[in-house]
Amino acid sequence: MKQSITLDRVTKFMGLGFLITLKSLFTGDLDKEGFRNFLRKVVVPIASIFLFIGLWHMGAKSLYNIEADYKIEKALTEQGQEAADAMKACIASGDISCQPNTLPSPAQVWESYKSLLRDHQIISADKAAFAEKTAVINAKRIAEGKDSIVYTGRPSFVDQILTSLKTVFAGFLLALVIAVPIGVIIGLSKTLRSSVNWLIQIFKPVSPVVWLLLVFMIVKTMTKDSNSDSAFIISFISVGLCSMWATLVNTAMGVASVDKDYINVAKVLKLGPVQKVFKVILPSSLPLIFTGLRITLSVAWMVLIAIELLAQSPGLGSFVWEEFQNGAIDSNSKIIVAMFVIGGIGFLLDRIMLTIQNTVSFNKTSGI
Repeated sequence: MKQSITLDRVTKFMGLGFLITLKSLFTGDLDKEGFRNFLRKVVVPIASIFLFIGLWHMGAKSLYNIEADYKIEKALTEQGQEAADAMKACIASGDISCQPNTLPSPAQVWESYKSLLRDHQIISADKAAFAEKTAVINAKRIAEGKDSIVYTGRPSFVDQILTSLKTVFAGFLLALVIAVPIGVIIGLSKTLRSSVNWLIQIFKPVSPVVWLLLVFMIVKTMTKDSNSDSAFIISFISVGLCSMWATLVNTAMGVASVDKDYINVAKVLKLGPVQKVFKVILPSSLPLIFTGLRITLSVAWMVLIAIELLAQSPGLGSFVWEEFQNGAIDSNSKIIVAMFVIGGIGFLLDRIMLTIQNTVSFNKTSGI
């Protein structure tokens, strides 16, 4: 029973309360108000998903017909009726060589998704075979103090997702380490807030591209004689610097707005400066700090794609750019797959932060 209550709380914290309603429906514990909640939280969202897919399908079909008519008309104008008929027959046959290249349909996106998963399985098998083939050689090289031979084949779509997640978490941790301590220090002093406010307001709206160029100048010099992965270092530092401002500002606001009664209690208990920060100020500031962290993580994930693209880091940004340049018939649908993956991961990251916030904070929220 206790385990069930805990699971229900976790589900609510993550913004997945509709699962509890769904469970009540099947167990027969759903009253009239609960049934309304079931309609609102389960039936209506599912209906909206089908409506979205239907509108998407119709829009894709309409654009497909427009592009097909254009290709046929162009063939008629430039080469005559026979070429136009041949183009019409080719399009109707489904031949890849002449298909209109426009917004892909939901079915095409689903096929591309399955194709990317198959490609990942093939590459994973190649990696496993390579590791098995070089295991003995690598063991000897390591024993001799040499670097092991590594797989240098192209990464799969899943590998690129993992690279992007590693980059965004490194950038997020960098933002956390920089922004929270500075925010606490600024929040404790009105004079300090006034003196550095101009700096925050200037750097906060700076484009991620500019941060990337600045970081590139510094990292290129610092890692000139190093074997480290400079693309990863440039990417995660740029992500951290670009996304940390929401946490810095919210932390400063949270610390500055701590209830004066709490400060007076700390004085009565004769707490030292460090004890006052960790036992009174930080716990009271947690809701605003975590609001800033959620925004920081969302911004970090959002700007990551552009930064990876420019830094040539092998993540989702590179995947999207390569597919755009590829121009193959399924490139558009693969880009749409990446778009949904990026959005889905962004949603999950936000739910994770919300769960952590509700776990450590007294103020519970279900999020948006």
